[in-house]
Amino acid sequence: MGVQAVIFDWGGTLTPWHDIELADMWRTICTAHLPPDDVERAATALAAAELDLWRRGDEEHRSATLAELFEIAGIEPTEALLATHFETWTPHTHTDPAVPDLFRALRDRDIRIGVLSNTIWSRDLHERIFARDDVLHLLDGAVYSSEIPWTKPHAEAFRAAMDAVGATDPASCVFVGDRPYDDIHGAKSAGLRAVQIRHQTTHAFERPGLTPPDALIHDLTELLPHVERWHAP
Repeated sequence: MGVQAVIFDWGGTLTPWHDIELADMWRTICTAHLPPDDVERAATALAAAELDLWRRGDEEHRSATLAELFEIAGIEPTEALLATHFETWTPHTHTDPAVPDLFRALRDRDIRIGVLSNTIWSRDLHERIFARDDVLHLLDGAVYSSEIPWTKPHAEAFRAAMDAVGATDPASCVFVGDRPYDDIHGAKSAGLRAVQIRHQTTHAFERPGLTPPDALIHDLTELLPHVERWHAP
């Protein structure tokens, strides 16, 4: 069957990895909208709630939403605060410059393109990013964990992504991600091929006993030859 679809992780894969200090991000956001005396308390509560939700996803594979985060932190977000949240993250969300050409090359080979992201953000926020970077129209489907009950590495998350692009056979799908557990071990356990993209902090997410990737790359420009090899009749 060759390769029916290539499904990508988002942060650290389609978007280059940035080391972020959550408390600093929330402090910037809160400073623009809250009284000075409330900023530190709110930023600390928001950062702690976000870390707890990410920990839940990692340990229990249960998803979360941005609305849930605000509820846990006891903060009522305004439209203005949400807009500042998006703007504050903008420098860290730009799509890798290699992506448009890569997506077009996959489409030229009749290979479908998908996204599966562990995220608390809504579909709308992600689609705004992909539209801004002129790649939204190149996607055949996307699944954001904020819309489903599970996070990667749960097999149902990968099945949802396959359904989103109309793929029927896990063995004909390739998943590309940076995290050894969520992305690579999860995809391989669900029956997909997996390509790991390594960046400067990938080692921080490694754990013993995980299924190795089918291919290892350091840049998205290295992906296509692997896909072509698996796609060849």
